[in-house]
Amino acid sequence: MDSKQLAQYLEATDSITKPWLLVQLRLKKLQERRDTISEDTYADELADIHQDLMNLGEWWRSIEDQVF
Repeated sequence: MDSKQLAQYLEATDSITKPWLLVQLRLKKLQERRDTISEDTYADELADIHQDLMNLGEWWRSIEDQVF
């Protein structure tokens, strides 16, 4: 699945509000650009995505049935 297909899936399933899926989309887009950007840029962007993922924390606790 490429980033376009993933984005279409997110729109079709009304998943734009699910931050963990947006992280997946960012990772997919970065993966697709990997050959066209420098290693430093790739590492910086990957670190930024990782930090955003870590900032999500455990927001899902006690509402697992509603969000997964």
